[in-house]
Amino acid sequence: MENLSSRTTVVASLALIFEARTTAGRLRGTSEAGVAVFRGIPFAAPPVGELRFAAPAPPRPWDGVRDAREFGPAPPQAGAFGMNRLMGGEDWLTLNVWSPDPGRDAGLPVMVWFHGGGYGVGASGMPEYDGARLARDGVVVVTFNYRVGIEGFAHLEGAPANRGLLDQVAALEWVRDTIRGFGGDPGSVTVFGQSAGAGSIAALLAMPRAAGLFHRAVAQSVPGTFFTPELARDIAGACAAEVGLTATAADLATVDPELLPAAGDEVMAKMGTHVERWGRAAHRSILFAPVVDGEVLPTTPWQARPGVDLLVGHTRDEHRLFTAFLGEPTSEQVATAVEVFAPRPYPAAEPTALYEWIFSDWLFRMPSLHLAERAAERSHVYELTWSGVLGACHGLDVPLVFGNLAGSQPAALIVDLAAADAVSALMRAAWIAFATTGDPGWPTFDSGLVQIFDTEPVVAPYPETTSRTIWQDHTFPPLPLRS
Repeated sequence: MENLSSRTTVVASLALIFEARTTAGRLRGTSEAGVAVFRGIPFAAPPVGELRFAAPAPPRPWDGVRDAREFGPAPPQAGAFGMNRLMGGEDWLTLNVWSPDPGRDAGLPVMVWFHGGGYGVGASGMPEYDGARLARDGVVVVTFNYRVGIEGFAHLEGAPANRGLLDQVAALEWVRDTIRGFGGDPGSVTVFGQSAGAGSIAALLAMPRAAGLFHRAVAQSVPGTFFTPELARDIAGACAAEVGLTATAADLATVDPELLPAAGDEVMAKMGTHVERWGRAAHRSILFAPVVDGEVLPTTPWQARPGVDLLVGHTRDEHRLFTAFLGEPTSEQVATAVEVFAPRPYPAAEPTALYEWIFSDWLFRMPSLHLAERAAERSHVYELTWSGVLGACHGLDVPLVFGNLAGSQPAALIVDLAAADAVSALMRAAWIAFATTGDPGWPTFDSGLVQIFDTEPVVAPYPETTSRTIWQDHTFPPLPLRS
């Protein structure tokens, strides 16, 4: 294998230029905010042309020194969410590295971030995922793109299932083989992610081909949605029908990647017509999720026993963000939530509060808890109760964990910047301690104790006891196709 060492040069402007060598070629990064930064590094070949809808292939070598100062393009997706500057181009499968010491022998812990976005949107170049603040605390931070939406998760004939998950495995293989040249220790890799990123991490815990690629895992707000092959195939068929094709890799490969997400948009707009066949997925407009296909993903995470130490948690008011986007629920929607989603009766509550309570539990809180319960002696659990604009809502933890408290959509949830900075410092310290030693600073879950992150943090018994009792026998099976 090539020598993957890094070197530093000083240019006339006194800005530091860092160079690193990977198995595919040499890179030129830069120094920003006190750390070395390399962006847009290919970890796999562009999944276009003959590689469209295929498993990720090794990156193509290049000659000379590749400039690594700009993020790679985001994978095709619906609704860019302010990501227009990241759209366009075919080199979707790239990653980014922030290192406080890019020397080959630094041996720093590595933290690899899995972004969220409902398996349908998202990209590593979004400002909330800037890794500089975390890296300055002594870790190497890696963020990466993976295929989302139809490209990554549609269940197609002639294509491997869960291509987005396979992309994630390829990124971790790159870290294993290459991160030493950026100052990281390939024997100390912690994956961390939020929402669909946490769901992806949960899936990887159950995937044999991901075994050994990471040593600790942080799962923030784990979604409980996984699909059966039958449901996933039916949804893919509806998406393909929107462009007059069938749900095969051969057919959909003829469609411009930038145009295909519109087919998913059309199906999303018609979700109400699919309730009888798609059930809960249609009720909640869930178009994509990992597929328990028996090969790439043999089982759900709740049926597997994690083989690594876990840091798992959720926010108190997970659904409040969705209520803000979708509006107050109607009486019919509240009744449906009670009838279709609640496994047991809930205590009496004001309608909107009951609706948010049920969906906070079904979507994120109870799946997160169930994951921790699978290996309570190896799991540390937390709950974020510190409030922003929308209480302790879904996504509020992202700016706090990264320390990026301004300049992004999630940061807009923050009102009291000084208080947020204090909570952020506590969370960053815990995440880095866990990545470094496996101990975030409070007991494992078999003690019954969890960390509550708030203005006055406290270690206490898990607070959501009513929800825990209601959901204790629910297994979160893959969502089925209803005949």
